[in-house]
Amino acid sequence: MTNNQQAKLISLAKSLIGKPYKYGARTEEAPEVFDCSLFTQYVFKQIGIEISRSTIEQATEGEKVNGLENLEIGDLIFLHGTRGHYNPHFPEGIGHAAIYIGNGMAIHAGSRRIEENPKIIEVGKVEEIKLDTLIERAKPVIIVRRF
Repeated sequence: MTNNQQAKLISLAKSLIGKPYKYGARTEEAPEVFDCSLFTQYVFKQIGIEISRSTIEQATEGEKVNGLENLEIGDLIFLHGTRGHYNPHFPEGIGHAAIYIGNGMAIHAGSRRIEENPKIIEVGKVEEIKLDTLIERAKPVIIVRRF
């Protein structure tokens, strides 16, 4: 990712702070509502980088980053979350994605589940958050990817 793309990513992501979270949001609903993976996909698309729609697929793309001490602006951080999705690449599960924006901060479409039956209902919004706080809420970090 170029410095220009990083600057655009931060500006765009911050402009979406406060947009409501919607579980299972569809591509055509952006930028009015987001789930975590639609948020990352949407922001990346606006700066010219195509990534998959789901967290589990996004986590297989790009270059793997070793260690949180090597984070750069625009890196995607994938966490287990409370309900990970599983595949052979990630048997530990991935349930959440966030964008690192520098200075120990991240932006994500965060939520909390308030109902599961008869349907899943989550509430939340796009927010800027300290990376340490995000990791504590959705730990552990499963993988970090760079595009």
